[in-house]
Amino acid sequence: MKAPERLQPLIDEGLIDDVQRQLMSGKEANVFVVRCGEDTRIAKVYKEANQRSFRQAVDYTENRKVKNSRQARAMAKGTKYGRQMQEAAWQSAEVDALYKLAAAGVRVPQPYNFHDGVLLMELVADEHGDAAPRLNDVAFTPEQAREHHAALLREVVRMLCAGIVHGDLSEFNILLAADGPVIIDLPQAVDAAGNNHAPRMLMRDVANLRDFFGRDAPELRGTAYGAEIWDLYQRGLLHPDSPLTGRYERKAGAVDLSSVMREIDDAREDEAARRLRAG
Repeated sequence: MKAPERLQPLIDEGLIDDVQRQLMSGKEANVFVVRCGEDTRIAKVYKEANQRSFRQAVDYTENRKVKNSRQARAMAKGTKYGRQMQEAAWQSAEVDALYKLAAAGVRVPQPYNFHDGVLLMELVADEHGDAAPRLNDVAFTPEQAREHHAALLREVVRMLCAGIVHGDLSEFNILLAADGPVIIDLPQAVDAAGNNHAPRMLMRDVANLRDFFGRDAPELRGTAYGAEIWDLYQRGLLHPDSPLTGRYERKAGAVDLSSVMREIDDAREDEAARRLRAG
């Protein structure tokens, strides 16, 4: 196919040999299958800030660092320059998270290069060498559901041990590769230690896994892995091989009504987004 304009500079510089096909078009990026020498890879082309709905929740961007005070002021005011800086920070967050998590042994696509808003990374493939499907597009037996749920919990733990919470983990951004699930889409990844919303996001990620795999393995619905994982992390006891039980006894204390209402609102928004994507 004819190379999109945004990919032509990478072709000119020899980073890409040719563009084979478009894999998907999303709200934030277009994804292409490209050839780099003898390898088939993915080119994720982030859309310009003025070409899409720019809705980056402040919860995700809390405590993200910018290069200087001018950029920070522009981002706070929402100027054109500020929006460009927000976009750059949003893209960099995914790139930085991918490199960090890949180095920590987390099952994410291996990143290779980031150039002018284009991320070159590994093509996650199925057993036939084709682009792997999303979990949402695959049917599972109860045993497969238990196996994949356990494997993904271990990846969530590895991510947290590396200091990162995905923040939007669900069946829509996990691919089923030939050798198991691979986690994708990380522009909203948050710093576990530096973001006050990290505990809630971690528990929501784990709850999404529980609810999805619980359709095929109903016993998973009664588990509390999210609270257990965060409790171990908070107490400095979490490591990649920490044994998990799925049980957690909540400590007695005052109820934070605002947090409860926030969870309810989040659940409603997640369900609405899930239906939109499924449709």
